[in-house]
This record gives sequence, C-alpha cells and structure tokens, in this order.
Amino acid sequence: MMNALDNPDAIVRYDRSGMMGLIASFPRQCRAAKKIGLAFDLPRKFRKRYDNVVCAGLGGSAIGADIMRSYLLDDAKTPIFVNRGYDLPGFVNSRTLVIASSYSGNTEETLSAYKDAVRKGAGVIAITSGGLLGRYARSAGFPALLIPGGLPPRAALGYSSITLLITLAKAGIVKDRSREIDEAIAVMDALRLDSLGPEVPASVNTAKAIAKKLHRRYPVVYGAQDRIDAVVTRWRGQLAENAKTLGSSQFFPEMNHNEIVGWDNPPALLKDFAVVILRDRGDHPRVAKRIDITEKILRGRCAGITEVCSSGRGLLARMFSLIYTGDFVSFYLAILNKRDPTPVERIKYLKEQLAK
Repeated sequence: MMNALDNPDAIVRYDRSGMMGLIASFPRQCRAAKKIGLAFDLPRKFRKRYDNVVCAGLGGSAIGADIMRSYLLDDAKTPIFVNRGYDLPGFVNSRTLVIASSYSGNTEETLSAYKDAVRKGAGVIAITSGGLLGRYARSAGFPALLIPGGLPPRAALGYSSITLLITLAKAGIVKDRSREIDEAIAVMDALRLDSLGPEVPASVNTAKAIAKKLHRRYPVVYGAQDRIDAVVTRWRGQLAENAKTLGSSQFFPEMNHNEIVGWDNPPALLKDFAVVILRDRGDHPRVAKRIDITEKILRGRCAGITEVCSSGRGLLARMFSLIYTGDFVSFYLAILNKRDPTPVERIKYLKEQLAK
C-alpha cells in the first residue's frame, strides 16, 4: 500500500492553498531576496556607528530577525535585539538603528514600535511589502526596503531574513555575507532533491520519517541556546501554524537546570511526547555532552527521540538546513493530520476581534 505522504493525490487533497510549492521554492525565494537586498539603496546617513540595533517585528518577520541575531552572535560588534512588543526598550535613542519589519505592513505591534522609534529619534529602516508601514516610512523620509507581497508571512522567511542580513551589512554592522547566502541556497537545493522533497519516497525521506514519528504525538523540540535557538523556535512555530499541532521547545543548557526534572509527571502523557533534538557541529562541546546525557535520561520516558543534524560547511547553511527540514516536517505532518497547512483561522479571528 502506498504511503500517504508518497501519494500526490493525498497531498493535493489537503494542500488546497499550495503550501508545498512555497516551501519547496524557499531556496529560490532566498535568491530573489539576495537580489532585492543588494539592489536596495541605503542612504549614506544610515551607514554610521550605532550603539545598538533593534529589530521590531512579530511572527514570521520576528523569526527572521531572530535567526540573523543568532547567526551573527560571534561577528556583530553592535548588539542586536529583537523586539516583539508595542513599545521599544528604554535604551533606544538617536544612536539606535531600528529595523521595523512587517510583511503585510499592517502589524499593529510593529506600527506602534515604529512610532516609538520615531519619537525617540532613532534611525529607522522599514522592511515590508507595503501597507501602513511602507507608507509611514516613505512619508517620514525613512528608507523602505520593499519585498513581494501575497504570501503567508511564515512562508516569506527568505525575504524577511536575507534582506535583513544584507541591510545590516550595508549599514556597516557586519561584513558582506553573499558567499554564505549562496552556500545556504545550494545546501537547501540539494536537500530538497535528495532527502526532503515530495518526490523523495518516504523510505529515504528524512522529513517524512520525522513527521510520521510526530503524528498523534506532542512534539518537544530542543537545541542549543547559541545559534540554534531561533531555529528551534521556528520548528515549534511551523508545527503550530502548518500542522496545527501544539508543541513546546527549550534550549540547552538551560533545559538541564529545570525542565529535565519535570520529565516525571504526568507519566501517562509523557509516553505521547516525541522529542526532536536539533544538533549542529558548532554546538559547544559541553552542550553536546549535555545533550548526550539528556538523551540517556529521557529514553524510555517518551515516545521516542529523534536527532536532526545540520548540513553544510558555513553556519548560515547549517542553520537554514535545519529550518528547511523543519518546514517540510510541518507540511507532511499537516497532511497526516488531514489539514490544509495554509489557513490560520484563529489568528484571523483574533485580528478581527482586535479591530472592533
């Protein structure tokens, strides 16, 4: 009998809005984002020394900033913060660069943070497909990097992350990362063809195998705090939005100082918890050892433990390889859950209620 995830008719039946096409084309989106970022003309007055950088955004826009914050942890000499609220931190002033990122341009928290940045005299750059944010930025004379619209924000990660990385380079915060971007794209292209894409049979498809392990389970995603934290968060978010599956996440070594003790109760529920651990060869040696020991402790207390190892040479490629794998896993789990991955009706309802 054909595996459901190998059946194109089954996928089409549930993927009525075409999420698979968006996930599969993510490397191509990253290429387009690189081109847009390089063509963006950042005024000279924004190329100066800043005390700090604040990226304001929510959801898909914020996770792109988080990924870049983690990626640049060892390189950026200027602190980079990600702000997910209506107001900016008290330290924001005229020596702060605020990058307001809203895919739609109408995210109310980001619009509020943008106005706060203007009040505090910060330098402001907008990354958006248009909306009110684009209009406000242009009217105030701030540069607005425009990206293509019409996608679910979580499916526009290339636009929200790669353009941000290039903008930070143009502002002098970090060095040019064009080669690293190219490698990340090449690694993802190879993964899609060899082990992730829908044409790759379930018997050798990494993402399909993980989705089957998570089906009808409660996913718990772990990874190292440094560099992989944003990737772990992306996995949890994609499982929620695409697969309509609730899960949790935590980071090493913090997990070893509290959460590990909680793996006792309630025992009946823990048997339905499926652990996914994201691993990278750049993990701190002590963190890697902690993960090994933690796996021994958890084995037998949960439904199973799956390790997902990064691919690629450079850090950006390794991070994006894990992200790309997680996106495919969330899609295949949606199909197993017999759900269309794209609609997010509760988010839509919440926004409608807030608008009243």
